[in-house]
Amino acid sequence: MNLMMLLEMAASGFGERVAVQSDKASLTYSELFAAAGAAAAEISKSGCERMAVLDVSSLAVPIGLFASAWAGVPFVPLNYRLTGVELEGLVTQIAPSYLVTDAERVEGLARLPDTTVAVREAFLEQATTGQAGEATWSMDPDDIAILLFTSGTTGAPKAAVLRHKHLVSYILGSVEFGSASAEEAALVSVPPYHVAGIAVIASSVYAGRRIVQLPKFTPEGWLDSARSERVTNAFLVPTMLARIVDTAADTGGVALPQLRALSYGGGKMPQAVIEKAMKLFPATDFTQAYGLTETSSTITLLGPEEHREAAASDDPKIRRRLISVGRALPSVELQIRDEEGNILGPDERGEICVRGEQVSGEYLGRGASLDRDGWFLTRDGGWMDAEGYVFVEGRVDDVIVRGGENMSPGEIEDVLLEHDAVADAAVVGIPDEQWGEAVAAVVVTQTGRSVSEQELQAWVKNRLRSSRTPQRIEFRDELPYNELGKLLRRKVRSELIGDTS
Repeated sequence: MNLMMLLEMAASGFGERVAVQSDKASLTYSELFAAAGAAAAEISKSGCERMAVLDVSSLAVPIGLFASAWAGVPFVPLNYRLTGVELEGLVTQIAPSYLVTDAERVEGLARLPDTTVAVREAFLEQATTGQAGEATWSMDPDDIAILLFTSGTTGAPKAAVLRHKHLVSYILGSVEFGSASAEEAALVSVPPYHVAGIAVIASSVYAGRRIVQLPKFTPEGWLDSARSERVTNAFLVPTMLARIVDTAADTGGVALPQLRALSYGGGKMPQAVIEKAMKLFPATDFTQAYGLTETSSTITLLGPEEHREAAASDDPKIRRRLISVGRALPSVELQIRDEEGNILGPDERGEICVRGEQVSGEYLGRGASLDRDGWFLTRDGGWMDAEGYVFVEGRVDDVIVRGGENMSPGEIEDVLLEHDAVADAAVVGIPDEQWGEAVAAVVVTQTGRSVSEQELQAWVKNRLRSSRTPQRIEFRDELPYNELGKLLRRKVRSELIGDTS
């Protein structure tokens, strides 16, 4: 198994199709194959052990991804939004490396030891005009394909190790070779250091779909690209979809008749946002995809028909599936466990655990974190209903302990979001002398709507136990999310604590 196997098949099967385009430049599948080979020769010549790209979505990303697989070194996409000091720390971890970046960053990074830095334009020139070496890449499934640094929302970033067997297993289990027609196009707007950005490239290549790169996301730019490039498929994080929905609604709606399928994931999707999106784009199939960096992307799906069934249902149990992440893929096993590791039954809250060929659970320098039976403990809290639909409620580290009682912030947030005046909500624990922690919430109201703290407290109390009623509710214009759509719960908590000091 090797990622290059996917590109080799695509180049042989539909070599003249456009594989990827960015701005005004494009490469066919045959040209991408040749460019990967030429870049691999350069990487091998450098003697480096890893190939890194510090860049927005550009042709350097797919070329770098497959060139690394050809050269037999891990591919490392780095977060271009990090500070200079943060980046230096990550680059030091992956040395000796061959690093491709923009001209503005070269001087600062070139001084780092064991780091060969190439300007993006020079790298692309060499890749598209140079000569490829012999196509003799390793097929060892245990070779490392990618090192992906986690977002660090609950600590310092660490590099997740994804081996070729993990990624290829995911692609072969979820995509049919050559299944895309010649006119299909996938719009990639998530950054390349997000596992979904890598998954979209690999799955689109195997399907034979044209990849359209959007270097920097804005809702207006996304809508323009989707329309002008006749995009048929796209993936978004929930915050991106929310902004697109708001922009489209403000302009009276935007017709995207070619958009057949839109997948979303990476964070919690408010029910009001997905319902609005389905109304704005009625001909589009929506899919909720839940996964982690450590699981090579998706492990559960809520498919298009399940979306439609839930949206049309008057049964609360079926309708609530719109805020679920769907059911486990056939290729993975999923359990909900308590703190002692016992398997929980339907509707019982605990930690989401997963096992399967695509699951890595390994970190650079730290080894594997799987249990003795091969299960990965995700640190995501949630529950599963009797039909197997999974509901994710946030990190288990975010559990509020009030007087010895464990409370899930997600459970309280879901109730707050059921109120028609609430657009978004974050629940955290804040210090309390009597109970240890008290429940607090930050709420964003719907445009043009208002609601009092007392009304929301009564709303929660009538639906949950009184102990779960927020002692304090603050109102904000927006909640803090990182660029991958993850709620920065620690920031919410620190702001609330700061308000009381």
